[in-house]
Amino acid sequence: MRRSQRPFPSSDGPGPPATARGGLVRGFPGNLPAELNRFVGRDDELADLAGLLEESRLVTVVGVGGVGKTRLATRAAALLEKRYCDGVWLVELSTVHDPGLLEHALVDALGLTDHTNRPPRTTLLEHCAGRRLLLVIDGFEHLVDACAELVRDLLRRAPRLRVLAAGRLPLELDGEATYPLATMTEEDALRLFAERAAAVRPEFRLTEHNRGAARELCRRLDGIPLALELAAGRLRALSTEQVLERLDDRFRLLTGGSRSALARHQTLRTAIGWSHELCAPEQRLLWSRLSVFAGQFDLEAVEYICSGSDLPADSVLDVLSGLLSQSIVLREDSPAGTRYRLLDTVREYGAEWLAATGETERLRRRHRDWFLGLATWCELDWFSPRQSEVAARVESELPNLRRAMECSLECPDEAHLAQYLAGTLWFLWVGCGRLSEGRHWLDHVLEEETPYDSSRLKALWVLGYVAVLQGDPVGAIAALTECREEAELTGDATASAYALHRTGCLALVTDDTARAQELLHEALGHYRELGELNSNVLMAQVELAMSVGFRGELDRAAAICEEVRDICEDHGERWALSYALFVLAFTTLELGRPARARELLGESLSISHAFHDLLGTVLSLELLALVTVVEGDADEAALLQGAAAQIWPSVGLPLFGSAHYGAPRARCEELARRELGEERYMSQWRAGAVLGADAVVARALAGRPGQRRNDADTGAPETPGPPLPDAGKTRKPAASPASGRGGPERW
Repeated sequence: MRRSQRPFPSSDGPGPPATARGGLVRGFPGNLPAELNRFVGRDDELADLAGLLEESRLVTVVGVGGVGKTRLATRAAALLEKRYCDGVWLVELSTVHDPGLLEHALVDALGLTDHTNRPPRTTLLEHCAGRRLLLVIDGFEHLVDACAELVRDLLRRAPRLRVLAAGRLPLELDGEATYPLATMTEEDALRLFAERAAAVRPEFRLTEHNRGAARELCRRLDGIPLALELAAGRLRALSTEQVLERLDDRFRLLTGGSRSALARHQTLRTAIGWSHELCAPEQRLLWSRLSVFAGQFDLEAVEYICSGSDLPADSVLDVLSGLLSQSIVLREDSPAGTRYRLLDTVREYGAEWLAATGETERLRRRHRDWFLGLATWCELDWFSPRQSEVAARVESELPNLRRAMECSLECPDEAHLAQYLAGTLWFLWVGCGRLSEGRHWLDHVLEEETPYDSSRLKALWVLGYVAVLQGDPVGAIAALTECREEAELTGDATASAYALHRTGCLALVTDDTARAQELLHEALGHYRELGELNSNVLMAQVELAMSVGFRGELDRAAAICEEVRDICEDHGERWALSYALFVLAFTTLELGRPARARELLGESLSISHAFHDLLGTVLSLELLALVTVVEGDADEAALLQGAAAQIWPSVGLPLFGSAHYGAPRARCEELARRELGEERYMSQWRAGAVLGADAVVARALAGRPGQRRNDADTGAPETPGPPLPDAGKTRKPAASPASGRGGPERW
């Protein structure tokens, strides 16, 4: 067999410096191609690979097509070539389709000459046996079995050999270190796009005018280097904004790669299609069906939605594992457990295949039905010890829940399902800090003309609830009145009770405490008749406690909330508990025990923040600021007020315009300004205003160095702080003090 002459001298022989085939003069033997453009980013990944090659003799970089495996591997190898006195050698296997030619490809890449009739494997083994070299193997996916066998033999016979492989899936050999390559970070992706754009249009620069479009383009393309380079190439004819506008047909747009690029990398479709060709038929089928998901998904959802007679549910795990090994599907660990995800580009490719099979509508409805069921179970589980898990689950499933609502709204006959879903997710909108999005969906689904069945009525009272919390009494009363009237006409006692309850809540936040007390008491009676017990019922009790507490009945308010706390502990409920603790802190502070109020607020604040409940968070912070100034730390109180003021715009109308809810803020401001003076007060307020919610909550929960010891620390009885205004006598936010009835003045 005739081979080409060896291009480089042996490491132990004489001769001039080696010259790579690309013309690059090197001080070490090897055949790595010269870089034609600058390598951008990936500093952490390069460091990781260097470390892995110190620890393992076989490292495999895996990832989806176009993510930059080849470029990263060759760059890492070039940076490490001084470690290998016998060279760094690249073997490109994408053009080798016959497994029988695999060994010949390695012989050619190493520049070996052998005129004997020995098998090429023998030549390879003898050459590598005593040498210290790094073999970079790229594009082996379609030859994975043969390649794994050959690499195993080489590593066994050549103890100083190391292999850096790059492909869609691992070789699955003992001792292999697998390195999943993620897409580029947002900043690295932006840098890459800008540099490649400047290569085709030298005048291109990122400016205030195009930076936003470029950043969105990078996000839409998932930070995939190949896609970014192809998009940059389109700037010869289009602006950045025009490329972004045309991304809906990205596979047609992103073509025309460099002539020097590998064939599979010249267009995005070809790069993804290369992975598709390597998949088994059942893997291609599952890939197409997974395209119905938005964002993350879990195994149970895949087994239900994607299974069928041609893909049994009990085989889905094995097929999914195959897609994971080929980097088509990505695994992500989240607070909701093990999740999976497709990159947008991979999803769109699968969606095209799904459409070709004519299964798109059927799969979308199965997807919608699954998430309707999931929302139903999550609503039930919200009132349980699993409340935190439910919050994490619905947060991770939100993209899929949105898609389920969109699917239902596409058909007028199914709009009631969208209304059901939007109403069922009340705990996500209200309990997990998504009031604005909840308002969007509730308004949207109720635009559809549907009968006044239980789904529409529930969406109405949930809309009223959200509007109340957003400080929109007009929107709230319209939705709640419509719900009550139609519930009475249709005989829906449950919807009527909830509408009554939320009307009482509206009266409470608009300072009509007498009417609030009446309505909430009546609603609780209806709940008892219906046998309802859930987080909403507990919140009705808390709101009743607020209404009587604001009217000066502190002992009664505390008793109601103690009962709520007991029920919460029995059922593992935490969200309603946070509000019960807030009211208990309010009554405790009124009774002159600021240290105990601080303890209660600490627990309330911790729960609210964990659920991303901004309303509960900001109410606790403002009451905590008042506790802080009562304890004598006006500086910290002003800082907490500044931080709370920055949270309110994300909730809705600050303090609902309510004098009762505004009393802690008004009184705290009055006391702090009096002690600090205007300039120092505003300085501390501004210091708090620049703190994010996470930072201020952590500060509030951790306490502060030098914090004044409270009376409980010394064993001395607590004493009332400065008198608080009686907000029940005026609707002005900064209410003036009025005398109490033989005790600390009430709000």
